[in-house]
Amino acid sequence: MLDSPPPTAVRRRLRQGRDRLATALITAGGIGVIAALLAIGLFLAVEVVPLFWPSGEASAIHAEALWGGGETAAEDATRHRWAPTATLTSGEAPRISLVPLAWGTLEAAAWALAIAVPLALGAAAHSSLFMSRRLRSRLKPTLELMEALPGVVVGFVAGLVLAPWVERHLAEVVACLVLLVPGLLLAGGLRSRLPARWREALPLGWAGLWLVPWLALVLAASVWLAPWLEALAFDGDLRRFLELRLGLDIAVRNALIVGAAMGFAVMPSIYALAEDALSGVPASLAEGAQALGATRWQTLWRVVLPAASPGIFSAVMIGAGRAVGETMIVLMASGNAALMTLNPLDGLRSLAATIAIELPEAGPGGVHYQLLLLAALALFVFTFLVNTLAELVRTRLRRRYRRLGGGS
Repeated sequence: MLDSPPPTAVRRRLRQGRDRLATALITAGGIGVIAALLAIGLFLAVEVVPLFWPSGEASAIHAEALWGGGETAAEDATRHRWAPTATLTSGEAPRISLVPLAWGTLEAAAWALAIAVPLALGAAAHSSLFMSRRLRSRLKPTLELMEALPGVVVGFVAGLVLAPWVERHLAEVVACLVLLVPGLLLAGGLRSRLPARWREALPLGWAGLWLVPWLALVLAASVWLAPWLEALAFDGDLRRFLELRLGLDIAVRNALIVGAAMGFAVMPSIYALAEDALSGVPASLAEGAQALGATRWQTLWRVVLPAASPGIFSAVMIGAGRAVGETMIVLMASGNAALMTLNPLDGLRSLAATIAIELPEAGPGGVHYQLLLLAALALFVFTFLVNTLAELVRTRLRRRYRRLGGGS
């Protein structure tokens, strides 16, 4: 009778089998994702080809009609229109320009990042370097849970609650934005002048809590001072001043509302990734810089941020990718007006929102349907290129700072 293999050998073989199975599943998943992306891109490209090389008597669409402009501003305003289902008169050019949709997509993403990136990176730097561990262990999961909020909920609140409220209280909102930063600087200045015993009662590690009442006081003071500021600086009517003096039209749902809502939506993801990158920087680097006489700000700016820059850059690019592809927030909070203006108080229309609105009404195989798939292909290519560029830059930065132990 043959001797049975020892139990340790059996367990080793089982462990190796599980490892091989896990490796095979992970490899298959990665290959499946790549294959799915290639299939999506191939499908969109095949569906769009008949636009430029039609069969039969259908006329081809020229790239100039989609992306080109006129020689003058008046011609630009005429050509840059999106109304593919509009009835045209004889000799009138089709209104199928994708330029206003691309403009709206980039404008919404730009405002969202302008709001989200400073807040998210500031919160990440404070929580990873200055906040007490006890408070950080409670606040960080709460901020990360904000990412689970559906975009349709954020868009609903922004479009039906926030936008009308801002329209009715425009002066109060401007006053809050103007006085918020000076109020925070004033809080820091007042704390530095307090007696040592009082400063110990207000540690920087717990600033996330004791600043909340101060922020509420600043906001209340801003609302109280808003009528005086409006009378002093804007002749008593801010809306009239913007419309008559500056020539700015004010839409209820505009680019700033979209930027605020999308900034709120993308901020948790940027914060979580940036905070992980900053927390991964070895403490010895910061301690060494401070031992050499650097202040906390100098340590953060010249030591910690460069070491964590690959992870921070990836966080910002991931947030930008979500902002560009966001659909429901733009759909519900932007007004969906295909405009090309620099006025942040005007509405806009993005590529993703246009696809969501018009695709159910477009007949498969028709020109309108193919134009919408072309918009989807433009979004796909743009997102792919941005992510590829982000990965290349991140890899280069990671190699540069690897010797510091700051790779993330």
